[in-house]
Amino acid sequence: MLHGYGQLAGAFLESFRALASPQRVLVAPEALSRFYLRRGTGEVGASWMTREARELEIADIVRYLDLVAERVLGPRAAEVSIHALGFSQGAAAAARWAAMGRWSVERLTLWGGGFPPDLDLAARGQRLRGTSVTLVRGERDESVDREALERDQERLRAAGIAAEVLTFAGGHELDEPTLAHLAR
Repeated sequence: MLHGYGQLAGAFLESFRALASPQRVLVAPEALSRFYLRRGTGEVGASWMTREARELEIADIVRYLDLVAERVLGPRAAEVSIHALGFSQGAAAAARWAAMGRWSVERLTLWGGGFPPDLDLAARGQRLRGTSVTLVRGERDESVDREALERDQERLRAAGIAAEVLTFAGGHELDEPTLAHLAR
């Protein structure tokens, strides 16, 4: 589970407590770029990337998430089904990892964020063809345009990637009933 802009992994992981079970390992790596949320003081948040050295940051994120998966899965990797969920800014990071990383992601959920428009599906789409992709949007989410999500869905389908859109009544937030639905 990849958190959104300005969040920290520990607090984000708390949102998934209801999904914990002996059959499921929940992992929320923290983005590598931490910063003060209020101009140099107070609370700290983290960001997955900025536009500076963009290609290098993308490569670093993919390599970092590969290392996290290797550390967590170890020798059980072949036995495990990976479900990557990215929220807000974390959605693009999760999509890039699923398309470019070493690990096979069975399910990819992009929640409150879209599929990266610069991710070349002609070059990377083959890897995602076996991945079930779900795009999640709160009906009152002003950060994610419904039409943009539908365009993402169509772009993925055109590349041969199964994609569905789920909505819920809330805004730019996680929704526990929708999380429970996805966990089934």
